Formats: sequence, structure tokens, C-alpha cells
Amino acid sequence: MSIISLTTDFGDFYPAAMKAVILGINPTVQIVDITHYTRQAGIREGSFALYSLVQYFPKGSVHIGVVDPGVGTSRRALAIKAGSEGKEQYFVGPDNGLLIPAARRLGEMEVYEITNPELMLKSGISATFHGRDIFAPAGAHLSKGIPIEDMGPRISDFVILDFENFGIDGPFLIGEVIFADIFGNIITNIPQEVVFKFSTFGSQIKVNGRRISFVQTYGFVGQEEPLALIGSHGFLEIAVNKGNAALQFGLKSGDQVVIKTV
Repeated sequence: MSIISLTTDFGDFYPAAMKAVILGINPTVQIVDITHYTRQAGIREGSFALYSLVQYFPKGSVHIGVVDPGVGTSRRALAIKAGSEGKEQYFVGPDNGLLIPAARRLGEMEVYEITNPELMLKSGISATFHGRDIFAPAGAHLSKGIPIEDMGPRISDFVILDFENFGIDGPFLIGEVIFADIFGNIITNIPQEVVFKFSTFGSQIKVNGRRISFVQTYGFVGQEEPLALIGSHGFLEIAVNKGNAALQFGLKSGDQVVIKTV
């Protein structure tokens, strides 16, 4: 059975329209919802959600990502094949960087512009809902085994997004908030391998000047006490045990985070 994942900022109602189109083309496909509640137009948040999970999907999976503030403009629609030979997965979505980190995580990739009208919704293309009219049908056709080359021409000038814009300045690690999850945990773009060069579990660090413990998990500190840890995604996370770190630290997506060992 083939798998299609969905990552959007649509909330309720609109994902159902995408699923209806997908099932109309491939009624045997299994649809997995990664999230439909990323921040509106939150390209980095949606990209990180897909990036965090793509390694757990089996070969042949198709990932449709639609966080698309440029819908209806001249931005292109993309289809991507990524991964080593025999283990490829596929990605469909807008050319705004959303898909690139996850695709790159799998290895080599080929990027195509979706231009073939035969692989789009036959009833017409809305200017405001390419998720239903272009990306859903394109992803469904890929899940049925259509060659990705049939999507359109291969391109190399696609929009790039990455999570590696962190830096080291003497004793400081400087990164940014990618997003805060439903629990208020703050996920940064600082990867664990960099963190462990500066600190070890059980030590103290300062986050934007505030001293907290760097520990393995939430229960290693007292209730409502802040902490830092390495999240399941492999990046530095700021949290509050049974509390909301985003509110307590006043941090949101895109804000700078400065880490210093004590």
C-alpha cells in the first residue's frame, strides 16, 4: 500500500478536499496527516515538521506540503525525488523552500516543475487552492507509480531553505526559534552535535541571559521549572516542566536565541 503524507496550515475543512481528490485518483492509498495546524504562512514551521519525520517513512512515500502564501502568483509548483537508489521518496508542493530540508535529509534529489495539465484537477485550477487542484492530484499520480519526469521539466534554480543559520561566537551559541509546539516547548535550530561541544547533561546554561539546567528530559527538574534538552527531533529545545516556555521566555518563531555555558 502506498503512503501520502500531508503537511499544511489549513486547519479544518480544506484538508478533506485534498484527501477527496487523492482518493479519487488512488483509492487504495494510505493518507498520514503530519500537521494541518502550523502557523498560518509558517513555511519554516511546516518545513521543520516534515523534516523531523521524513526519515521514518518507507520508500516510495509521497509527501504533499502546502504552506503557500504565494498561491496564485508566479511561484512554481514542484515535484521532488530524493534518496538513494531504491529508497526514494517523493515531495510535492510550492517552490518556497518548504520541501527542501526534508528532501535533502534523504540525500540526493531531483527537482521538477509541475507543468503537465494531465496531472492536475480536470475541473479547473483555482487561483487560491493549489493544494486541491495541483498538489493533491500530482501527489496521487506519483503514489500510483507515474514517473516523476512526466510532471514537467527538471530545474535547478529552486528556492532553498535550511535550518543551519546558527553560529558560534566565542562562548556563545547563537540560533533562532523554529517554532513552539502545542505544549509551549521552544524548538531551536541548534543541532545536538553542536550543543554537546559546549555542554553536557547536568550542566547549567544561560538562554538569553537566563540560567537554566541542561538535562535529558522534563522530569529531571521541578514542576514549572525551566530546562533545556535535546528534543526527539535532535535539536536544542527550551521547555518548562508542566509549563509553557514560549510564554515564560516570550519567544516566538524567528526570534534569536543566545546560549552560553555557565
